[in-house]
Amino acid sequence: MKSIKSAALLFLAALVFYSCSSDNTATTETKQESGLAHQAPAAPVEDDGKGIGPITSVEVGAEIDEALAAEGKSIFEGKCSACHQLSDQKVVGPGMAGVTERRKPEWVMNMIINPEEMTKKDPAAKKLLAEHLTQMTNQNINETDARALLEFLRQNDKNS
Repeated sequence: MKSIKSAALLFLAALVFYSCSSDNTATTETKQESGLAHQAPAAPVEDDGKGIGPITSVEVGAEIDEALAAEGKSIFEGKCSACHQLSDQKVVGPGMAGVTERRKPEWVMNMIINPEEMTKKDPAAKKLLAEHLTQMTNQNINETDARALLEFLRQNDKNS
């Protein structure tokens, strides 16, 4: 009786092994791939200059919020200054001078918060990656800190 149970278990193990073999997997992948081939391509994303990420609208005042800019300066010195200068000088990444004049506030914040997706999908970010040949590191900056950084960069551009 024990040998029948052992043989049955061996048979079940072989059956499971066969059903998980690469031949069946390849067939499944081929079917999935052929199913995907018939889907319509995704519509291109319209470039509104705001970038790709969670920030869709930013209200900035005519005047610089000095307290917010001071917070941004501290964050910049701790997380950004190893790769970016406040001038137009390139280090690892581009210089920051004039960034708030060239880009919308939403774009700046989305680039800070979401650099990987930006360099994959946003035309301006793709161009920067091609030019500087270095992916911007995600510093895990939240929206509040990104807003402070934006204010600091606005202050830098206003004082230049």
